[in-house]
Amino acid sequence: MTQSTLFSPVALRGLQPRNRLVVSPMCQYSAVNGFANDWHFAHLARFALGGFGIVMVEATAVTETGRITHGDLGLWNDAQIAPLARIAKFLRDNGAVPAIQLGHSGRRAASQRPWEGDGPLTEADAQAGGDASWPVVAASAMAHRPNYQVPLALDEASLEAIRQDWRSATQRALQAGFDIVEVHAAQGFLLNSFLSPLANLRDDRYGGDFEGRIRFPLEVIAIVREVWPQDKPVFVRVSATDWVEGGWTGDDTVEFAKRLRELGVDVVDCSSGGIGYPTPPLAPGYQTRYAARVHRESGINSMAVGLISEPVAAQALVADGHADLIALGREALHNPQWPLHAQRALGADPLGYELWPIQAGHWLRNRERARQAMKYNKE
Repeated sequence: MTQSTLFSPVALRGLQPRNRLVVSPMCQYSAVNGFANDWHFAHLARFALGGFGIVMVEATAVTETGRITHGDLGLWNDAQIAPLARIAKFLRDNGAVPAIQLGHSGRRAASQRPWEGDGPLTEADAQAGGDASWPVVAASAMAHRPNYQVPLALDEASLEAIRQDWRSATQRALQAGFDIVEVHAAQGFLLNSFLSPLANLRDDRYGGDFEGRIRFPLEVIAIVREVWPQDKPVFVRVSATDWVEGGWTGDDTVEFAKRLRELGVDVVDCSSGGIGYPTPPLAPGYQTRYAARVHRESGINSMAVGLISEPVAAQALVADGHADLIALGREALHNPQWPLHAQRALGADPLGYELWPIQAGHWLRNRERARQAMKYNKE
């Protein structure tokens, strides 16, 4: 079998995922009271069987009021550990590193599920399905969008309570058996609302200049790194740009990534947008230049994400030193066996099905042999 850089192991503290491919955290909006269920198990299990090196559970709320919707996963109480532990064990037993993203949605909270309107919860939602709204919080009293709630600007006591929510949720993620934890500091979530000058209008030590705006996110991330074992990696997802003039920039991301490296963060997951929802210039790999810059200028591992679908392009990002990990989201939904097909597309032995689950691989190898025999007989 031809070895490609994309399928080479990568050292992340005490871990060595089997390849550089990651399933990006994708909210399923299918939990009840924050609990994972059979949908989440089946949704995530297929990616381990499909050959991904790291499989990451969707944004999981550190507190009940930090959910985006009533369907979000949570780790705000101990009872939520067991169903996630079942998922983590299956992922590990089938060759993937189990990972989880922890988040607080901030001013994006109290929203409808995307297929039920994708806006703020209304009285009609409460009457129709019992999905009542709740008060939301953020860095400043600015609504996520014009029709959303105006959040309560967090005071010192509330900031401390949220720090402790992160500590407790991180401890629960560890008890559930996850090997990687990712802090969600992107896409309009709570920590992103502190980072962006468009959403943070505070005049205390958590606002103002760059140093003030990064203070609370760094405090949270420091707590996560403190709780998480030293032989296990911590990731942070950032919005590398707001796509808005006067907002967070690529320069800010590079400097923030340097601070993350100093805290002991291992990987910066480079997404973008979420503050103000402008339309970015969508194109294949449109965000990968941010991962490349973080990798090059910050001295920290980076993960590229965003409309990456072709194996050759993904391979080039790693081989050319632009990213250490490649995350797939919607492409993984479209093809949960993407890594296994990609490896063959990049030159693997056509009869080599060793990376497939043995229950499927032996059938597929026999099918390939039969196809080759038919071709030979025709000739």
